[in-house]
Formats: sequence, structure tokens, C-alpha cells
Amino acid sequence: MAEYNSIKAPETDLSVKAEINLYYDLYVPENVRPHAPLLIAVHGYGAHKRYMMREALAVAPEDWVIASVQAPHQHFSKLDTGYRIGFGWLTDHKPEEYVALHHKFLLDVIEKLSNDGIIDREQVYLYGFSQACALNFRFAFTYPDAMRGIIGVCGGIPGDLETNPVYKPFDADTFYLYGDDDEFYTQQKFTAFEQKLRGRLPNFRSKQYASKHEITEEMRGDIKKFLAEK
Repeated sequence: MAEYNSIKAPETDLSVKAEINLYYDLYVPENVRPHAPLLIAVHGYGAHKRYMMREALAVAPEDWVIASVQAPHQHFSKLDTGYRIGFGWLTDHKPEEYVALHHKFLLDVIEKLSNDGIIDREQVYLYGFSQACALNFRFAFTYPDAMRGIIGVCGGIPGDLETNPVYKPFDADTFYLYGDDDEFYTQQKFTAFEQKLRGRLPNFRSKQYASKHEITEEMRGDIKKFLAEK
């Protein structure tokens, strides 16, 4: 027994650095002018970059470049007909590391497309659905000069909105959309989210829709108008 008790306890949570590929799809319109506006589309939990590219194409002005980014955590989602692969941005294990990864992903995409002369880094807009909303707001509050506008659909806001010392004022145009019958968020939660954002963002607008946790045609029409104004 004495010999067993003398065994040293294992060290935990050690790590080594590893490199992974982060994937995105890029749409550049034919005959696009140099230094075009950029819309970055960020999918929600369980979706993928192809889905969010379709959503972005439905709302972006014709002469805008679109980058649809894909989350790093892949998993299987069960369907009636079998399984499909979906992707998520965060897990409960060290979420701060994946918030930082999301930030770096967006910054690197903006940097590359700007250096290639494809987009105007002063005309970047961010469009996120569901899980991507809070992530995108974290990015906006951390790098407020990196974008001209943000669109959030059916998602939450950062839980540390009022306590994180890193967050800075963000005065770019913001459009927040949500349904009245969402399966994941109560109306009380959406009302609280909206009030907190409205109190913090000087150029904020929001709209409630008769919908569930989804992007509807009415939402697409309003997002398209919002972007066309820019």
C-alpha cells in the first residue's frame, strides 16, 4: 500500500501545438471590380459552408464577394434516412480557444482576400445564423474596425457582453433578426438580447418574424435590402 501511495499523480491538460486546415468557399462574381465589398457567411451548429453560401448568395448584392467559412468540429447528425456530417464552432471544453480560432479564421480570410486585391477591407460585412451569432458579436466587439456591418439571425449574444474588458465600442450597422416561435430561445431571451444590444450599439435595428429557428424568405428579403443600402 505504501508503494502505491508513493506513485506520482499524472499531469493533466498538457498540450502540443498542431496545425489544422480551416475550410471556406469563395464566390467572386464575373467581371467584379477590384476591391469589392465582402460578405463573410458563418453557419450555425450542425450545418456547413455550402449551406451558408446558398444563404449568402440569396441576399448579397450582385457585385459582392462572398466567403462562407466552415467550423472546425465535425460530427454526425442523425437523419430519418441515415447520417450526415455537420460542423460546430464550439464545445464546452476550453471554448475560449475556439473563440480565438474563429477570430483568427476571419482575420486571415480578410487579410488574404485584401492582399490579393479581391476585396476592400474597409467594406466587410458579417452574416451569421444561430450558434454563429454570439461568435460574430464577440469578433465585432473585439475587432470593431474590421467590419462595416453585422447581421445576426436567430442566435444569442456573448454571455460576457458586460464584463469582458477586451470588448470595445462597435458603431457599425447591425441587423438582428429572430422568430416568435423559436425552438431554442424563448421570447424572453430574445427580448433581453435585443435590449442589451440596443443599449450598446448606436446603429442597431432588429425585427421579429412569424417563424421558428430558421431563415425565412421574409428575412432574406429584409437582409437583402439592408445590404443593398450599403
